[in-house]
Amino acid sequence: MARLFMKGCEAIAEAAVRAGCRFFAGYPITPQNEIPEYFARRMPEVGGTFLQGESEVASISMVYGAASAGTRSMTSSSSPGISLKSEGISYCASARIPMVYCNVSRGGPGVGSIQPAQMDYFQATKASGNGGFRMMVFAPSTVQEAVDMTYKAFDYADRDRNPVLILADGVIGTMMEPVVLPEMKSDEEIAAIKESKRKWACVGHPLDYANRSWIQPGQWSTKLQQEENEKAAALYESWEKDIQVEHYRTEDAQVVIASYGISARIARSAVDLLRKEGKKVGMIRPITVSPFPYKAFDALDYGRVKAILDVEMSIPAQFVEDVKTGVKERCPIRTCLCSGGNIMSREKIVNAVNSILEGM
Repeated sequence: MARLFMKGCEAIAEAAVRAGCRFFAGYPITPQNEIPEYFARRMPEVGGTFLQGESEVASISMVYGAASAGTRSMTSSSSPGISLKSEGISYCASARIPMVYCNVSRGGPGVGSIQPAQMDYFQATKASGNGGFRMMVFAPSTVQEAVDMTYKAFDYADRDRNPVLILADGVIGTMMEPVVLPEMKSDEEIAAIKESKRKWACVGHPLDYANRSWIQPGQWSTKLQQEENEKAAALYESWEKDIQVEHYRTEDAQVVIASYGISARIARSAVDLLRKEGKKVGMIRPITVSPFPYKAFDALDYGRVKAILDVEMSIPAQFVEDVKTGVKERCPIRTCLCSGGNIMSREKIVNAVNSILEGM
C-alpha cells in the first residue's frame, strides 16, 4: 500500500469517507477546521452530502437525522463545540442511532485556548451528555492510529447502534505524518450496509408503535425506559472484549508511566531515553479510554513496581482518576502535568521519573 503524507484532520476525514461515511455536518472551530473543509471538497466526489450547519447544535441534529435513515454519518468539533453537541449525542444514544464523531480537543475550561490539550477526558469518558449513557472512546497517539480508529469506528457504531468517539487533540489534528489509507468501500458495500439497517431505520415504516424497532426519544413509558436502560447496560458490559491497551517495556519496570494519546507518544520516547541510561521504566497506554483497561494495572507486579507516573496534558488531572481505580492503592501515584495549550515535553517526563527514582 502507498504511503501518503497527510495532516491529521484531513486523514481522519478521508478514513471516514473510505469507511462509507456519506453524510457530514459540522461547524468551524480551531483546531479541527480541516475536517469539515476536507469533507466539503471530498463528499461531492463520492456522492455524499456535506452541510455546514448554522451552529454546532444544528449540525449534530442533522447528523441525528441522516444516521436515523441508515446513512453512515459523522460530525466533528473541538472541546466547547463538543459541549454544544452533547444534547444531540445523548439523543443518538437514547434512540440507538449509530454515528461517529471526533473531538480534536483544545485547552479549557470554557472557550479556553486554541492550542492542544487533553482537558476533555471526563467529558469523553464520563459525561458526554445527560442520562449516563456510555460510548466506546478511542484515543490515537499517531495520525496512522487516528486513520485506523476512524475507519473501524463506523463498524463498532453499526454493530452496537451507539455513538463512537475518536478523542484526538490539536497535535494529532494538525501534524503531518505518512499514513497508509484503508481500502475504499465500494458503492455496493455501502448500499448493503444501509440495507442492513432497514429494520430499524426511519425509511417509511408503518405507524406500528407496538412493534417498531426504532425508538423515538421522549415517547417512553417508565417501564420501557428502564428496560431499554438495562439493555444498554448489558451492551456496555459486553465491550470488555473490545478493550485495547499497549504495554511498553513493563516486564521489569520499577516505574510505570500511565498515559494516553499524544502524551503517551511523548512518554514512549522518554521511556526509551531512560532505558538507555539503565533505568527500568515502562508505560501502560490505554488505546480505548472507554471502556478503560483497568485489568492492565492488575497485571503489574507490585512487588517490583514502586510507583506509577500519570502523564497528561490536563490541570487538574483527569485521566489519573481511572489510573487510581486500576492501581487500587497498591503503589504511590505521581503526576506530570501541563495544560492550557502547553505541550508535554520529554524532558519534563524524564525529570519526573528521575525524581521518583531518587526518592526510592
